[in-house]
Amino acid sequence: MLWYLLLVIAQLAGLVMVGLGLPGLWLMLLAGVVYKLAAAPALLSWGVLGVAAAVAVLAEVLEFVLSLRYTRRYGGTRRGGWGGVFGGIAGAIIGLPIPIIGSVVGAFVGTFLGALLAEYSAQPDSAAAGRSAWGALVGRVVATAVKGALGAAMAAGILIAGWPR
Repeated sequence: MLWYLLLVIAQLAGLVMVGLGLPGLWLMLLAGVVYKLAAAPALLSWGVLGVAAAVAVLAEVLEFVLSLRYTRRYGGTRRGGWGGVFGGIAGAIIGLPIPIIGSVVGAFVGTFLGALLAEYSAQPDSAAAGRSAWGALVGRVVATAVKGALGAAMAAGILIAGWPR
C-alpha cells in the first residue's frame, strides 16, 4: 500500500508540474514504470503504460500545434507562430522572479513577446503583430489547459490500473 501511496503522490506532483510548465507528464509516466517494476508487476500492465506514454507524446505535440494554430487564427504567419513557440520555451526556462509560478508567467510572457517580435520582423505593422502575439498567447493558455486535462486522464488511468487488489 505504501508503493501505491507514493504512486498517488507522484501523479499529483506531476499534475502540479504540468500546471507550472514543467515536464510533469514524464514524471507521472516514470512513476508508473517504477511502480510496475518495484511493487506491482501483475497490476499495472505495459499496455496501460504504453497508452500513458502515447498520451504524453500527444500532449507535447498538441502544445506546439495549438500555439501555432491560434497564432494563424489571429492573422499571424508561421514565423510569428514559431516565434511564440520558441519565446515560450525561453520564457519558461528563464522564468520570472515570482515564487512558484515564475516559469508559467515567463512562458506566457515569452510566448507573447516571441510572437510579437517575430511577426513584427516579418511585417512592421504593430497592430497585426499584436493580434498575432495575442493569438499565440491564447494558444499557449489553451494548450496548457489541454495538457493538464490529458495529464489528469493519464493519472486516472495509471492509478485505476495500479489499484492494489
